[in-house]
Amino acid sequence: MCGILGSVGVRASDPALMAGLASIAHRGPDGQGVWQSTDGDVWLGHRRLSILDTSDNGSQPMRRGDLVMVFNGEIYNFVELRKELGVLGHQFTTGSDTEVLLAAFRQWGSECVHRFNGMWALAIWDCRKRLLFLSRDRFGKKPLFYSFQSGGLVFASEMKALAPLMSEFKPAAGFRELAENQFQYESTQQCLISGIHRFPAGSSACCTLDDLRNQQLPVSSYWETRQHLVDVPVRYEEQVEQFRELFLDACRLRMRSDVPVGTALSGGLDSSTVACAMAHAGRRSDETRSFSGDWQRAFVATFTGSFLDERHYAEAVLRKTGVRGEFIEINAAAGLDRLPEYLYLFEELYPANPIPMMDMYHAISAAGVRVSIDGHGGDELLSGYGGFLQALNDCLGNLPRMKQVLRCWNGREPGAGDVLREFVGLHRGGRGALKFVMQWLWNRKRDNPGSGELGYLNSLLYENFHKTMLPTLLRNYDRYSMAAGVEIRMPFLDYRLVQFCFSLPWQSKAPHQNPTMKALLRDAFAQELPVEIRTRRDKIGFTSPIGDWLRGPWRPWLQDLLNSQSFRECDLIDQAAVRAMMDAVLAGTANHEFSERAWARLNPFLWQEHFLKRCQRIA
Repeated sequence: MCGILGSVGVRASDPALMAGLASIAHRGPDGQGVWQSTDGDVWLGHRRLSILDTSDNGSQPMRRGDLVMVFNGEIYNFVELRKELGVLGHQFTTGSDTEVLLAAFRQWGSECVHRFNGMWALAIWDCRKRLLFLSRDRFGKKPLFYSFQSGGLVFASEMKALAPLMSEFKPAAGFRELAENQFQYESTQQCLISGIHRFPAGSSACCTLDDLRNQQLPVSSYWETRQHLVDVPVRYEEQVEQFRELFLDACRLRMRSDVPVGTALSGGLDSSTVACAMAHAGRRSDETRSFSGDWQRAFVATFTGSFLDERHYAEAVLRKTGVRGEFIEINAAAGLDRLPEYLYLFEELYPANPIPMMDMYHAISAAGVRVSIDGHGGDELLSGYGGFLQALNDCLGNLPRMKQVLRCWNGREPGAGDVLREFVGLHRGGRGALKFVMQWLWNRKRDNPGSGELGYLNSLLYENFHKTMLPTLLRNYDRYSMAAGVEIRMPFLDYRLVQFCFSLPWQSKAPHQNPTMKALLRDAFAQELPVEIRTRRDKIGFTSPIGDWLRGPWRPWLQDLLNSQSFRECDLIDQAAVRAMMDAVLAGTANHEFSERAWARLNPFLWQEHFLKRCQRIA
């Protein structure tokens, strides 16, 4: 896990390149390396976070023959690939996945990405063919930004690293629209900074210097989950068993490390399952596991006295697994001092305050743990949000099945009136519900379900997973963790598990056998999970009690900010609307959801003050 910066065809100055690389030093605190072609056309820089083969042998940029590479990420199945490549005649001198990746590219070319189980953003320069290969993992877990500048292309792990290499660094023309739709732009190439583009997930590009000088980057998609669906068992019990096997193997692969490993435990179902699966895998003694010697550590953020505190649930998991727990009290007053730096490191917009998450991963790093295996992605994969009620559309006309969906949703025994009320609410009123029913009847008459091959629920999950919710959360947790030099690995994002879950029919996510949401996960780990976790129905997101903070220890800071000249002059926000919302928060008439919306409306101003202006000073 690292930070990368590259320049191809752009004759940037050494001070500018080194300034850009220094700006992402937090991503790789263990070392720095650069490589430049003899003609000066290509410059590759790397900041290293040592996870596998922590010796200098694993340093980057790594060169093997005519290939030079910088790589951010991990290839979890590198052990198996190294054996396969060894049979094909490749020799290895390090214990790193980087060397395996380079050999895989030499053997299979751009098709090598299909063999990787991992996360990556990488650049390979072929000195002989004078070709640049760029690639990003299937679901976009690792970031990659690029910009066309005079003569060619510059690219990096974060936008701030490109600031010294650009002629100007200013907000994008559609900034306000992006700010209003903070869950919409991460899966696109749109960025908050004019002239910077996001390299798309599941894509690669192979280009010449001439391509780049003509501002052409021939990007092609190599992964589309719907094109990789698999056959699944018919019986629910067999589906549960296969899910369990896939998830345990995903955890085992992600426990491979030469440095200490831990997990961020909230007490929710997903993070608790990860902790329990790690404990189960850790009790195995087969020779292929290659675990870190130190993995039995869980880190729990606590908000004493707040509705967000989940310490009770986390403690149940610790008792069940025997894993050591370290509790991190999130301090609002201390967090305010760190806020400007955190906003700079985060460099994006998001409704939630970043302090709890960044404090968490800084505490993990301070404890000497460099890898955190976390539960992100479970909600988007298995339906942990309100969109679960889309399943009502899938079983329209079958009242018993519609009742089953509601049992899973809220745990109560529904009547026909409950089904009608929820169905109408799903379609935002009687007129919308009637229109849907008429369209459904027409499609049924024509033997056309009208929702695509995935169905209504799975189609919504697909949207959440690939386009809206998850891409934004992946970006967030990359910044939260890498700001502290910690690598997050996510078993729910193992591509084999993703294929399997999207191949399941919607009925498997509202089964008769267990009328709860995410029943598949609960049933797969029924023996490992504490009963209070397995049967828990409430859900608390990992965020901050922002309203309490703004009314309490942050009140003087907020009042000074709202009265500042820079706030009055900021053209990225509607100052009057933001002030009115914050007045409601300070008056105590706003609930948590409103307070988060108010914070989100203020965010563009904070982004300007602490990210944009700081980058402009070094641009």
